[in-house]
Order: sequence, then C-alpha cells, then structure tokens
Amino acid sequence: MTIKTMFKDFLRNLAIDNVTQISNRYTEITCALNKHFRDNNSKTKNTLQVGSYGRRTAIKGISDLDMLYIMPSDKWDTYKDNGQAKILCDVRAVILARYPNTTIKVDRYVVAVEFTNFIIEICPVFEQNDGSFKYPDTHAGGKWKITKPREEMQAMQGLNDDKNENLYCLCRMIRAWKNKVGINMNGLLIDTLAYDFLKSTGEYDNKSYAHYDCMCRDFFEYLSELPERGYYHAPSSKQQVYVKQKFQKKAKTAYENCLTAIQKEGSNSVYKKWRKVFGNTFPKSQVIESRNYPQTWDNTEEFIEDKYSVDIRYSLNIDCDVSQDGFRLFHLKYMLLNKMSLKAKKKLRFHIQKNTTPQPYSVKWKVLNRGEKAKKLNQIRGEIIDDAGGEKQEEVTSFKGEHIVECYILKKNVVVARSQISVPIE
Repeated sequence: MTIKTMFKDFLRNLAIDNVTQISNRYTEITCALNKHFRDNNSKTKNTLQVGSYGRRTAIKGISDLDMLYIMPSDKWDTYKDNGQAKILCDVRAVILARYPNTTIKVDRYVVAVEFTNFIIEICPVFEQNDGSFKYPDTHAGGKWKITKPREEMQAMQGLNDDKNENLYCLCRMIRAWKNKVGINMNGLLIDTLAYDFLKSTGEYDNKSYAHYDCMCRDFFEYLSELPERGYYHAPSSKQQVYVKQKFQKKAKTAYENCLTAIQKEGSNSVYKKWRKVFGNTFPKSQVIESRNYPQTWDNTEEFIEDKYSVDIRYSLNIDCDVSQDGFRLFHLKYMLLNKMSLKAKKKLRFHIQKNTTPQPYSVKWKVLNRGEKAKKLNQIRGEIIDDAGGEKQEEVTSFKGEHIVECYILKKNVVVARSQISVPIE
C-alpha cells in the first residue's frame, strides 16, 4: 500500500459516522428555541454551528459539540443588565420542555444538553453590527463578552483552500494523535497551531496525500520547537486560546516516531510505526506475517478505541509506588528518569497522580505484558478492566519485559482522559 493510500484510508477512518444524528439534534434544539423566542418553526435559522464541528476539523468520536443561538435583538433590554444567569435559565427551560428526560445543565456561559454519546452546548448570543457576538458569562460580574467565530471559520476555510485542502486534514490527524497520547489540547488550539504551521511554509501548498507523511513529520517538529507559552491567538479573531497542558515533549516523541515510520516505507512494519503515532485509527497492514513456528500464546490485548469513543478533554497522569515487603522504595517515574533498574519480586501500586476530570466519572485500567517471557508463559494480558476501588491498580513484577500500564477516565461512556506508564522489568 502506498503512502497516499494509507493516509487516505486513515482520514476515511476519522470521518464522523453519526452526522445524521448530530444534525437532527441541532435542528430539534433550533426549532424549539425559534418557536419560543420568535414564534416560528424554523429548524435552521438563527443558529450557528461552532467549535471543531463548525470549523469542519472534528473527527469520529467527537463528544462535545457547540452551537450559538442568535437571540432576537429586541430581547436585549430584557437581559442586558445582569441577565446572564436569566438568559441561560430561560434557554434551559425551553430545551428541557423539548427533552424532559434528558440531563440539561447551566454551566457558566452555556446550556449543556447531555445526550447518550455526545453533549451539545448551546450559548445564547446577541449579534453585533460587525458580525461578532455578545455572550453571557456568569463569572464575569455582569459583563457580556465578545466572540468572533465567523472570523475564525472564514480564516480556516481560506487557508484550507490556499493549501490544497491540507489544513482540515492536518487538523483531523492531529486530533487522532491527541487522543492516542492523551494530551489535553482543545480543538481550537490544535486548529490554531496547524493554521500557523501551514501559514509559515509553502512546502505543502500543492501537495496532497502522498506527502502527508512528511507534512506530519514537519508539523510535529514545528510543535516540539515552539517555546512554552500560556496561550496562542486564534486565526483572524486573535482571541486567546489557552494551553492546558505542555505538548512539546510528546510532539518530539511523535516527530521521532514519524522519522522511523518514513524510514520503514515499503516494509510491512510501516503500519505499526504510524499506528504508534496516531493509534488504532491508522490502517492495519493487509499482509499476514508468516511464521516458521506455531504461535503458543493467546493475543488477549484489547484496545480502548474498539470499546468506547475517545475524545480527550482533560489531563491525567499516573505514577507507581515501588516497594518490597511493605517498604516503599521509589516512585516509578523517578526510577525511569534516573535510569534505575526495576527488578523482579517488587510490589507495584499504580495510582492517579493528577486528574482534572470533574466528577462523576469511571476509571479503567489496562496492564499489558510484553516480551518473550510473557509469550512463553502465555501471560500477555492487556484486557480493559474496571477500577477495583480507590483509583489504583496493584501488581507484582514477575518477569522481564517492557510492560505497559494505562489508565482511562470515562464520562458517559466516552474516554475523556488517558495516561500511560512504561514498566521495564530487568
């Protein structure tokens, strides 16, 4: 399979597969709001799809959708003076009447409607003469804020056209990487960084799928070399887009993995290398590897992407206490950082070190054994298991190998945070 075909299939795998369902929810909400505030039944007028979905950079599994509902201008006097909470409560009441059995919450400047596999956040706004919108913020002490999503969407569309439609594709692929490595980067930050990268180079003005390997390599190098900053400026609108988690180190690792994948072009292992960058949404090899010996071990590894939608929106870090006979020695991350050996017969207590996900949520773990010893003993493991309580997972170092433990945080059956730690036993 050629590079062109691989990346075409990759992007096809990333395509949103519930567009009709999302569209139906948007139109139902729009109709309910129009009926209440304007006394008409339009399903399309006075609304604007924004966020990743509106910018056309979202991918399969998106669980957080955004829309603006443009209020009638004659309602401004009703809400302008300290009316932020009132307008949100009024919008909530209208939507609750349409979906009486659905969880609907007011959250600072949106009304969040929690459907089975995604949330739609509706922000009521008043359109200004310059095309911007005033929106409520219940934490702003009575002040209305300004947003300019049309400018951002037009800027994205313009550069995408100028770059042979490569901008949207790059944004989607980087979302797959974000979900694979578990880094908390919101959609607008990804789109802003991809926009800035392609704006800075003419290398991919006329290139397409056959050069996406190099485009990804160059973007990750660009990302890894950016200085640490608290925020970036969104395309055209220049609104501040905040950095929630440093990305340079993981981008550097992705860059190095891209280099390895490009070196493997033409070999069957190239698929594994790209899947190391982008995860299981990248195509698998269609060639069945031949063996001169029978496989004596069961491949029991499971993949979280096969069981749940993945849409990383929060930060998660796990660590491990290493002890023997109840005496704690070190944190595993400290040992790895200082190149200390991890021997057998040690007790391991994996635990969550940092988790920004708001309650309620559920926790799952994956313990994967690697290496010839694991195969010989038929102890690959790798199943996705529920947390037994206390947000921890206890293990014992038994045999040599480059083992892996991963933790997942789920909200409403969507993986919203993940973290992985390597366990190299000598």
